[in-house]
Amino acid sequence: MDASLLDASLTSFRTALVRFAALGVCAVMVASCKSDLYTNLDQRHANQIVATLRQHGIPADRSVGKGDRISVSVEESRFAEAIAVLNDNGLPKQEFATLGEVFKRDGLVSSPIQERAQMIFALSQELSRTVSEIDGVLSARVHLVLPENDPLRQQLVPSSASVFIRHHANLAMNDLVPQVKMLVANGVAGLSYDKVSVILVPVATHAAVARSDRTDPQAVASRRGAGLFVANWPLYSLVVLAMALIGALAFIYWHHRPRVYELNPAETVKSP
Repeated sequence: MDASLLDASLTSFRTALVRFAALGVCAVMVASCKSDLYTNLDQRHANQIVATLRQHGIPADRSVGKGDRISVSVEESRFAEAIAVLNDNGLPKQEFATLGEVFKRDGLVSSPIQERAQMIFALSQELSRTVSEIDGVLSARVHLVLPENDPLRQQLVPSSASVFIRHHANLAMNDLVPQVKMLVANGVAGLSYDKVSVILVPVATHAAVARSDRTDPQAVASRRGAGLFVANWPLYSLVVLAMALIGALAFIYWHHRPRVYELNPAETVKSP
């Protein structure tokens, strides 16, 4: 093959290789882009979200922002899957206002009606928080009806409460209904057990991990290894691409290296 034609072929090959490497790096960087899933979270809620996503094989990262608030991000390609998994598991947990936050002094004088409304709201928030802490409960709300009865009236309107609970379908929540009613009734003055109603809404978590997989060490190790590979696949892709580029450049150098031909000592060199 002619030397000039060989040089042109090698130059074209090197140019194409460099372009291919640049396109590969850009593709890996685009594929590994992160998208914020939730922001302004506290450490506890952020840890719950990250742990749940990783248990389902979805890599998730945490980043600390202003005021020690944490953001959770996932790969853009798995954003929809992450949202579905968190919805099935009732995450992130709703943040309820405490009594101190509701009655925080703002320098203004509250009317009796406003103070009563704040008290009912604060009690509802506290009870909702407590019910939400039950294992298997995805979300819970407690609605209180505390009428302001006139002491001079003969027929008083009794207080009542309704509890709404979303829970895992595999949880026997019916067995806990009496305890929930007792908890709400004893948490509000003047509220009787019979005036507390509980509404249960089971939620089928199609993305939940099977119980057998959680207890099987081999399945846990396999799922952990798969999650680690998915989390680091952009890095692995860059390593493979770099190795391929180095190999191609080494081949070009070896093929285009200057050749040194050894002279035979037995042959005599004739002077011109």
